[in-house]
Amino acid sequence: MVVSLGSVLTVLTGLAYWGSIVASDARTPTQRRRQLPASRWNLLRHLDRSLGLMYACTVPGKGVLDKGPVLAVLYTVIVLAASWLFLRLNDHGWEGNRLLAIGLGGGVGWVMMLNVWGVIWRAQKKIIRWTSDNAANGTPIPDKAKYLARQAFLISRANFVLSFPMLFLMGAASHYPMFGR
Repeated sequence: MVVSLGSVLTVLTGLAYWGSIVASDARTPTQRRRQLPASRWNLLRHLDRSLGLMYACTVPGKGVLDKGPVLAVLYTVIVLAASWLFLRLNDHGWEGNRLLAIGLGGGVGWVMMLNVWGVIWRAQKKIIRWTSDNAANGTPIPDKAKYLARQAFLISRANFVLSFPMLFLMGAASHYPMFGR
């Protein structure tokens, strides 16, 4: 539970930090015309769609999709497509490297948080409940436990791998001008 709450606190803090960067970049006097994007909620909707695609890929029992390398390629394509979309939605000319890098890293963090809350923690709670019932009462553990354990494993592995680009982008915000602004 502590990990789940920590992920929410991290994402909320990141959103507040990103908002301050948006406000700062939009007010920079050296920039020409300032125009804030109409709706940041569109970005979250696109991230949620990306998460839905990732979730569909990790449902066990789909043959080739149960293989780690195949999932890695699919996740890479989904993350790159979502990143490209983010950069296209935030191409008004005034965005700086910090805003774009933190935005991309925060999007990955958002997906990771939803993975923890939506899949991993939910599956773990069920498995823990079934295991304690089994130990206390001898109740058999449902067959679904294997399915949930596999799905939680796949999502946990994906979160581990996603943490590397997220951390790189967070560091690149101030130390590596990859967007040239």
